Amino acid sequence: MNYKDKAEDIYKQLQEGKLLDAFDQYYGKDVVMTEPRGTRTGKAECREYEEQFLNSIEEFHSLEIVNLGSDEGKAVSFVESVMDVTFKGGQRAKMEQVAVQRWKGTHIVHERFYYDNQQ
Repeated sequence: MNYKDKAEDIYKQLQEGKLLDAFDQYYGKDVVMTEPRGTRTGKAECREYEEQFLNSIEEFHSLEIVNLGSDEGKAVSFVESVMDVTFKGGQRAKMEQVAVQRWKGTHIVHERFYYDNQQ
């Protein structure tokens, strides 16, 4: 399975509501996740953040993969996606982002998210 296939599998699992399963499978123990709101380091801290995000969602409506690609030689993949969710409290949001994933072997070691911080 190449990096593009791995990235696609992650997002297919997300579409099935298996975010934490995908995280456990594909993210390395020393992963660094960076986004406009901050940086998290290490699998435990990053997983806790993902759990908090999931716990803030009342209803998951959809996740669309807009574009997906990779540079296999550089061990990098990217995914442009649109997620539609309703948060607890009733606020519905359509979140558009690009995730760039750097791989080492079978695990992501760095992931950067690009999105409008006003979401």
